[in-house]
Amino acid sequence: MSAMPGSGLLEDQVVVVSGVGPGLGRSICLRSAAEGARVVLAARTESRLKEVAAEVGAAGGTSLVVPTDITDEAAVENLVSATIAEFGRVDVLVNNAFALPSMKPLGRTDFDQITQSLEVTVVGTLRVIKAFTDALAASKGSIVNINSMVIRHSEPRYGSYKIAKSALLAMSQTLATELGDKGIRVNSVAPGYIWDDQLKWYFGEIAKKYGITSEQVYEQTASKSDLKRLPEPDEIADAVVFLASPMARAITGHTLDVNCGEYHD
Repeated sequence: MSAMPGSGLLEDQVVVVSGVGPGLGRSICLRSAAEGARVVLAARTESRLKEVAAEVGAAGGTSLVVPTDITDEAAVENLVSATIAEFGRVDVLVNNAFALPSMKPLGRTDFDQITQSLEVTVVGTLRVIKAFTDALAASKGSIVNINSMVIRHSEPRYGSYKIAKSALLAMSQTLATELGDKGIRVNSVAPGYIWDDQLKWYFGEIAKKYGITSEQVYEQTASKSDLKRLPEPDEIADAVVFLASPMARAITGHTLDVNCGEYHD
């Protein structure tokens, strides 16, 4: 079993990742472990967490699986206590959990869908941050919230998603100010399209609908970016690792766009 490659940016640190899925969440866990971190994996689906943990272990990393629903106060408290019991400290908290958007115009969006999105993306994230604040203060730690390029545009059908992610951004900025005197940094990463399995499937569906190839859909989409390509999950994860690491020790309250130049802040 070979050791994970990396430069040790997060050597011996404990990184908690909330909202671990098969795409970006997985990449954040693997990249953090590759940089020397011990990783705590949190999400509702235990089987998915175990799959990612197995990948971390196979590459020589150390992880802890804690099934967690961030809308449940007791579950979040258990995440904190399990992490401290296993590793004794917390250095980085990455919040990647969010509710799927309705993808309907706001005039046809069910209010319950907007409320649910806010409950997970904003209130759930705040619940996790509050629960970990004391531990992060003890280590002068870092928080990275995963946002979205949706905060940079007002395209149709993204309204409910933009409401939630804009609120997450405002909350992140306020927390950077409120937690700064505790030595805790709070930053955000805003990805654009992420070239993962889910997007590949989606482009395939679009291709079928319009009678073109998936490659043509990719090229048309990527043509809007400066680099004429779409970022991959590991590239987003690298930005997260940078903001979490000592290399960004003087950066807080910042939002780092990772979209190959599709939008400029």
